[in-house]
Amino acid sequence: MARSRSRKSNTRRTPRAHPRGVLELCGGGFGFVQTAEGEFFIPASKVADAFDGDMVEVTRLPGASQRSSRSAIASNNRPAARVVRVLSRAHECIVGRYEVAEPFGIVVPEDPRIKHDVFTLRSDAPHVRNGDIVRVRMTVYPARREPAQGVVEEVLGHEGDVGIDVSLIVARHKLETHFGSAALQQAGEVREDAEDALSDSRYVDLSKRRIFTIDPDDAKDFDDALSIEPFGDGRLLLGVHIADVSHYVPWGSPLDIEARRRATSVYLVDRVIPMLPEQLSNDVCSLRPGRLRRAMTVDMVVDPLGNVSHVKAYPSVIRSAARLTYGQAQSALSAYLRGDLEGAADALECLRGSLASDVASDIVLLHEAAEALHENRVKRGGIDFESVEAKVALDEGGRPLGVDLRVKNDATSLVEEAMIAANEAVARLLRDRGVACIYRTHEQPAPADMAELKPVLQEFGYEKHVSLSALASGNPRAIQRVLSYAKGRREEYLVSMLMIRTMKRAAYQDCCAPHFGLASNAYAHFTSPIRRYPDLMVHRMVKVALFGRTQETSAVESAMAAIADHASVAERTAEVAARESQELKLYELLETRIGEEAQGLISGVMSSGFFVRLDDTSEGFVSLRGRDEYYVLNAARRTLTGSDSGSVYRLGMRVRIRIAAVSPYERRADFILLESKRRGVRR
Repeated sequence: MARSRSRKSNTRRTPRAHPRGVLELCGGGFGFVQTAEGEFFIPASKVADAFDGDMVEVTRLPGASQRSSRSAIASNNRPAARVVRVLSRAHECIVGRYEVAEPFGIVVPEDPRIKHDVFTLRSDAPHVRNGDIVRVRMTVYPARREPAQGVVEEVLGHEGDVGIDVSLIVARHKLETHFGSAALQQAGEVREDAEDALSDSRYVDLSKRRIFTIDPDDAKDFDDALSIEPFGDGRLLLGVHIADVSHYVPWGSPLDIEARRRATSVYLVDRVIPMLPEQLSNDVCSLRPGRLRRAMTVDMVVDPLGNVSHVKAYPSVIRSAARLTYGQAQSALSAYLRGDLEGAADALECLRGSLASDVASDIVLLHEAAEALHENRVKRGGIDFESVEAKVALDEGGRPLGVDLRVKNDATSLVEEAMIAANEAVARLLRDRGVACIYRTHEQPAPADMAELKPVLQEFGYEKHVSLSALASGNPRAIQRVLSYAKGRREEYLVSMLMIRTMKRAAYQDCCAPHFGLASNAYAHFTSPIRRYPDLMVHRMVKVALFGRTQETSAVESAMAAIADHASVAERTAEVAARESQELKLYELLETRIGEEAQGLISGVMSSGFFVRLDDTSEGFVSLRGRDEYYVLNAARRTLTGSDSGSVYRLGMRVRIRIAAVSPYERRADFILLESKRRGVRR
């Protein structure tokens, strides 16, 4: 009998695919890649030739020590990896400063996350001057033995030109600043036609109802208004009235296509890039006082417990009685709460006679409704995060003059609660009627992310007052208790910021899913169709729910999923651009204070030092290298402990620093720690 021989299989084992995802680089050169296998930390030395935003493949680094890296604390508990290869490039063009170096022109990227200069030939663009700000199209991406190369496509301006610094941010994020001729022509043909709507049976005449707007001092478009009146048995009839933008922007028209592509208005430090031309946003669709306007109204009855009933949505014709600022509304409300009824009316100096008293009374009723709505939402598990918004004031030359720190108050809250109630009411209406909608959804945070907060809050001593185990499970009421305990303490905004960082991002979807932060089972954006395209889509679908399908309804429905995805991406881009423009001017202002001393809170720690957040929200880095002892990082508790002295620097600690160096374009500052009688806090 022949002995059988074992054969080696000719089948080759398929190599395991590397995890892949989009590379997000930070100013320090390190970055992160979110993949199907989780998030990886990429040290600066392992980025290879990838740019921020590139789709990359990564492979885990064996035994990599993150503590020795120059990464921020965000790298904690994330495995280190290196970029294996770039799958697709995010940047076809780069914006930067042109430097003449015959026979080359070298473009130094404006984005501090892009570390590769781009070489061009002078002979291809001899007209470009040294110091010009240019857009260069990439022809060769950097490799181990080859530099990045490109061709100058456009000169955006010159270094030092007024507004060029913000224009760089606009160009880098590829924000559209010009409307096409067809869209402008359509916008130019739009006319005020609210009077025509009075004879349209679909519109309800609310021109006699007392309606008014409340907006920031510098607002130019007023697309939402409020009304309120008693409804009996302690209940209130709350009306939210939103500009009827969908009437002027038909589906598939040039204006609609342009707005759909932009998806959102962008609010930069020195300009607004609108989703719709100003003829609409600042005129025909702006709810100006004394002018008849088409609107979409949502009436809701709010009881003393914050329950909403008798919801009715419909097109209307309104005439705003007043344009109030948040400051005026807050002054009137504060006077009333002090018992000064005359002072409440006097605070509305923009109004005269009985109208001032009537509107002041309405503001008080709106405050009562807002408190009831808010308390109800908190009982459901809704979460309020405290934050400070820094808005930099500029002179005519674009130079920063000062910082206005905006925080939530009773006036902003009464508007916010009314809008949340209207958004939720409309979402439920469309859901219950089975009409397609773009919903605003928010996932519950991952338990692992929440668990990372536990040792940090233990450093603050919170375990004696709140259940950190419940917090780690993502219990919304535990989150509420942490934020409530932090209120009024010096670390309040820091704790809120840490909480926000653990949250998932809210997004747009074409299917109904819960909104965790608002504790809502159905939520949609309805209240800003001038500046958000999803709101415009929701307006269209409300009309479908009220008046039936039209010839275009199927096309709207089929595009809804793609529009929701695009709007989520565009929203993120707009937020980043807006933040970068504010930070740019914030650091320009900080640059004028070099050499000054200031106090701030430690807002982040890493192995080589810590970040300090000043009262104006700007941050700088304090390096502890080169000192007479080394410091040990506890990444979980986010502390630095001196090896000899035992002194500890921890999040939330107040320290005194000197401003040493500032780089506005990189939005970075270096601080020097000023010694006190004791360094840090001894354990």
